[in-house]
Amino acid sequence: MTDSSTIEKKRSKVEGIKERSNFLREPVATELKQDTTHFSEDGIQILKFHGSYQQDNRDNRVKGQEKDYQFMLRTRNPGGFIPPQLYLALEQLSEEYGNHTLRVTTRQGYQIHGILKKNLKTVIKTIVQNMGSTLGACGDLNRNVMAPPAPYKNRLDYQYAWEYADKIADLLAPQSGAYYEIWLDGEKAITAEEAPEVKAARQKNLNGTTFEDSAEPIYGTQYMPRKFKCSVTVPGDNSIDVYTHDLSLVVITNKKGELQGFNVLAGGGLGRTHRKEETFARSADEIGYVKKDDVFDLVKAVVATQRDYGDRANRRHARMKYLINDWGVEKFKSKLEEYFGKKIESFKKLPAWKYEDYLGWHEQGDGKLFLGISVENGRVKNDGRFQLKSALKEVITKYELPTRLTANHNIILYEIDPQWQEDINQIFANNGVELDPANVNHLTRYSMACPALPTCGLATTESERILPSIVDRIDTLLAKLGMAEETFVIRMTGCPNGCARPYMAELGFVGSAPNVYQIWLGGCPNQTRLARTYQEKLNIAELEQFLEPLLIYFRDSKKKNETFGDFCHRVGFDALRQYAETYQPSKKKKAMKKGEKKPRAKRNEHRISVNEEWYQKLKTVATEEKKAMNQIVAEALEAYFK
Repeated sequence: MTDSSTIEKKRSKVEGIKERSNFLREPVATELKQDTTHFSEDGIQILKFHGSYQQDNRDNRVKGQEKDYQFMLRTRNPGGFIPPQLYLALEQLSEEYGNHTLRVTTRQGYQIHGILKKNLKTVIKTIVQNMGSTLGACGDLNRNVMAPPAPYKNRLDYQYAWEYADKIADLLAPQSGAYYEIWLDGEKAITAEEAPEVKAARQKNLNGTTFEDSAEPIYGTQYMPRKFKCSVTVPGDNSIDVYTHDLSLVVITNKKGELQGFNVLAGGGLGRTHRKEETFARSADEIGYVKKDDVFDLVKAVVATQRDYGDRANRRHARMKYLINDWGVEKFKSKLEEYFGKKIESFKKLPAWKYEDYLGWHEQGDGKLFLGISVENGRVKNDGRFQLKSALKEVITKYELPTRLTANHNIILYEIDPQWQEDINQIFANNGVELDPANVNHLTRYSMACPALPTCGLATTESERILPSIVDRIDTLLAKLGMAEETFVIRMTGCPNGCARPYMAELGFVGSAPNVYQIWLGGCPNQTRLARTYQEKLNIAELEQFLEPLLIYFRDSKKKNETFGDFCHRVGFDALRQYAETYQPSKKKKAMKKGEKKPRAKRNEHRISVNEEWYQKLKTVATEEKKAMNQIVAEALEAYFK
């Protein structure tokens, strides 16, 4: 037997911080009252559980001066549900206390950036008083539970997915009163009444899944070894990247549409570290099937297995994917069944998964409509003629519409009376927002980026701010190669933690150093296969030189309807590298006739850089005039020099 002192030495520093926090109270409660701009290292760790990250705006760093400390707040919204009251509160808070934008996350929540420490309490209190929460949006516990955002009222399976996303979020929510004591001075939260079966399931001590007489019956004093992510979806709908979660449940119904139970997948996770081969992205495994009456016991059993056996010494090895990978699925399943108290049934056969983004207008099945809006990189803002933030505020205020956020950081407005459709179209048109998915750039539609610089402390290079120009460059290259209609999933992150899930992309960019990215290839359009590392380091200035041979090979050798990611997976990386190494750009010379003058040399094309504000204005004009961005720049420069 190992004594407690030895166990303590084996635990990471963060484990001690959690244990000493008095169930998430300290040192946040004390330090919040101090007249400082930031929290201590211990405070930062506990603050995450309350839904906030302390950040430093690196754009504003001045040598010899204190860092530009500010805070990011993240909301927790199961299934991406944002009632109108909450959206309008968030919109106002971002104007008064944030950086005037909102950021839709890839886990169906909102982030407000740029909040000062002195305003944190006001912002969190306002969110809670307007039907929202930030509790558990970050930290070592269950994060936001995802579900398909499509508001189909005539599809019971979608209704079940929403219902159980809410219930599992309630089941695994922290029970400590710290959040309300600190941010609301002990006031009771304005929330829906918890389902009795959820409360009963939490208290039920099934084979050691619960700590008796604890303020945290599921988590105990140390919570989880690392973050824990869940999703609930319906067969075939992979709008939530089903293979990337610690735990995914798939609704199983009978022929009448009645809920029977859930398929269970476990062990997904994408975070990793460069040059640390023991860290890796992993796709979830099929575990089995449970009846609906057993689902809460199953969820608790999965959490308890990870809670009790996950690595608490090495945080890089602490996610449940490593436990399953080290043990193997059968050993994990056996331990899971000990907590569960019964055998887990066989996994039910499912249809093929398909990615859906639900952009544009749709019927929701009860006579009303819903509208999916593409939000480039999830950034809700006003910028020049593009006034998405104003348009959303006007529409949601006027019609009191609820919204659902998507895992591809887009927005769905629903409960729309058909007679409002024309007016809503006009409001968005007046604010320069494109609603027709056919007019959304084909690459932008399927691209994602994390926020990265300047505020994310983990970012080594740009992501959100640079991806629009990267997409434009790839679009230009495709047109040059006669592939203008070709599209594929592009995802970019500023570090290897994978917040925008680049490891499931057909073309993934993973930040490695300033202007340098690791390149991942071979994912698929429906996000059912992990990509693999193709090139360790690519300076983004060499993007076209790198991509051209791969795209030419794809263009000339693909099968009918084969996508870029599927092609890369089929032919293999050795074939891709061999083709790229021997590739020579065609330089056909036309034979000159006698007396013919030598043609004027083709003008070289050079790229110029503009700031983000001018880039977005240029992009808006290009969309409105249906011209290439470089064409508009060329015309403007020509007019200027004349």
